[in-house]
Amino acid sequence: MKIKRFEFNMFPVNCYVLWDDTKEAVVIDPGCFYEEEKQTLKNFILTNGLTVKHLLNTHLHLDHIFGNPFMLKEFGVSAEASQADEYWLESAPKQSRMFGFQLDEAPVPLGKHLHDGDIITFGNCSLEAIHVPGHSPGSLVYYSAADNCMFSGDVLFQGSIGRADLTGGNFDELKEHICSRLFTLPNETVVYPGHGAPTSIGMEKAENPFFR
Repeated sequence: MKIKRFEFNMFPVNCYVLWDDTKEAVVIDPGCFYEEEKQTLKNFILTNGLTVKHLLNTHLHLDHIFGNPFMLKEFGVSAEASQADEYWLESAPKQSRMFGFQLDEAPVPLGKHLHDGDIITFGNCSLEAIHVPGHSPGSLVYYSAADNCMFSGDVLFQGSIGRADLTGGNFDELKEHICSRLFTLPNETVVYPGHGAPTSIGMEKAENPFFR
């Protein structure tokens, strides 16, 4: 599996494009907000001859869904995420105003609800959806056992964890599920987070201050 990371928008968010030799691809968290960001993502997909089979959101907080309408319009793919986070879509315009900007396009509905244990396939690759609530009720981590990596959204970061003070967040639940669902995976598993640099399960078990 090949991985390309983009850093988009004012927050900023990591957007990932995954693909293999079949050219089938997955886009995770298309946070592209500015027009040049949208065109950068589009041009990468087209230049590499990729066919986007799935558009995945780790969760539905504002900064991770900016590009969902664009991806639907340009590539005909609707986002897939947990139904438990769906209420965030309705509040996105209000949330954007609180941060001092307007959304150019209203959020679009999800195309599919994902659940814990669901398998998302593209080309010869697959991702398992792992439900890790606490940052948001429906936060999903996408894990590839074959490629020894995960896409953790805002659940787990290098040296930190997601904030739990937003609506539906729960600090204790977040820590508990990281320990029971993620720290049980191999230490060498690479963690690609929603913000910041990659890390590993082993590194976070050993050094993350939230688990000392």
